[in-house]
Amino acid sequence: WLFGPPPRRAGGGARRPATPCRASGGAGPLTAPSLLLVGGVRSGKSALAQRWAEARARRRLYVATCRAEDAEMTARVARHQAARGPGWQCLEASLDPVGALTAHLAGAGAHAQPQVLLLDCVSLWISNLMALHLDAAAILQRVDALAALAAAPPCPLAVVSAETGQGLTPLSPLARTFCDLLGLANQRLAAVCGTVLLVHCGLPLALKGRVPEELCANL
Repeated sequence: WLFGPPPRRAGGGARRPATPCRASGGAGPLTAPSLLLVGGVRSGKSALAQRWAEARARRRLYVATCRAEDAEMTARVARHQAARGPGWQCLEASLDPVGALTAHLAGAGAHAQPQVLLLDCVSLWISNLMALHLDAAAILQRVDALAALAAAPPCPLAVVSAETGQGLTPLSPLARTFCDLLGLANQRLAAVCGTVLLVHCGLPLALKGRVPEELCANL
C-alpha cells in the first residue's frame, strides 16, 4: 500500500478522546503527536492539516503567522477563516509563535484550553523574521524553540510549511537566503516531529511515520 494499510477504527470511526493542552512546562500526554506537512503553493497542505485537527478535537487553536498587509492577502486570510468555520480560535503570532502560544496557554482557563494546535505557516514566519533584518543564527535560534515545542507538544500539534527546494536556485541573494533558511527550518522540524508528510496535488505522502488515519478516508 502506498500510504500504509487501510486504517482500522473502533466504534465506527468515532472521534478519539481529546486531551486539553497543558500550560505548564514539559511534555504533554505521551500520545500527543506532532505532524509536519510540507508542500508547494496550493498543494493542499493547509487543508489537510485542518482536516487532521478537526478530526482530533472540538476545541482547536489556529496559530497564524500571516500578516495581511495588502488587499489580496486580506482576502486570502478571510477565505481561510471562512473555511475553518466554528470550533476554532485564532492566535495571531507573526514573529514569535512559541512565545505567543506559551502566553495563551498560561492565560487560558481549564475549560478554555485548546485540545489541538495548528501552526500555519513556517514559511511566512521565516519571511517575517527576515524582514526584521535578523541574521541566520538569530532566525534559526527561534526555529529551534519551535522544534523544542514540536518535540514535546502540550497536545496534538500540526505545523505547516512550504517546500521551496525543488526548483532552480534563485537568482537574487535575498531569495537564496530565504530558501536556505526555510530548508534548514524544515529539516530541524522534521527531525523532531513524529510524522512528516509531503503534500502534492492534495495527496499526502509519508516521509516519516505513516499517513494519519484521519487523512486516509478519501485516499
